[in-house]
Amino acid sequence: MNISFLTATYIGELASVIEEMQAYYGVFCPSRDAIVAGIKNRPAGAEILVARTEKVVGFAAFSAIYPGPGLQPGFFLKELYVANSERGKQVGEALMARLAAIAVERGLSRVDWTASRTNENLHRFYGRLGGEQKDDRIFYRLEGEKLQALAARG
Repeated sequence: MNISFLTATYIGELASVIEEMQAYYGVFCPSRDAIVAGIKNRPAGAEILVARTEKVVGFAAFSAIYPGPGLQPGFFLKELYVANSERGKQVGEALMARLAAIAVERGLSRVDWTASRTNENLHRFYGRLGGEQKDDRIFYRLEGEKLQALAARG
C-alpha cells in the first residue's frame, strides 16, 4: 500500500471511493462530474491523502488550522474513509499515521477531528491510535437557510 498526496492521475479513482462513502452514509451523492469538479476546485489549503493498492482504497481530507491550545497550529481532519473491501487491513491506520507524520514534519501541535457518537467501531479505532475524546467541546454546523440568513446580516 502507498500513501501519498492526491494527484490529478487519481482523481477518478478517488471519485469512486467518494461515491461509495456517500452510499455508506446514506446521504445524497452528486453526479460523478460534480464530484470530480469539487475535488479539482477544492478550497486552497484543503489537502487530500490517498491510500493506493492497485487503485485508491481510502483517503483522508484535512486542512491546517490556527490557533489551538497554546496558540499553536494543527490539522483538522474533515474526512477519513476506507473502502469497505479494505477495512481491517490497516488502511485507516496508515492514513492517520501519515497525517500525523506530516503534522510533525510541519511543526504542527495536533490533529483534531469529529466522529459519529453512535459508531462504536470508529471510537475503538481512534482509541487504538491514541486519540482522546474531548468532552469539553460540542460540534456545531451552520448551513443552508440558516447560513444564508446569517450571511445576510453581514
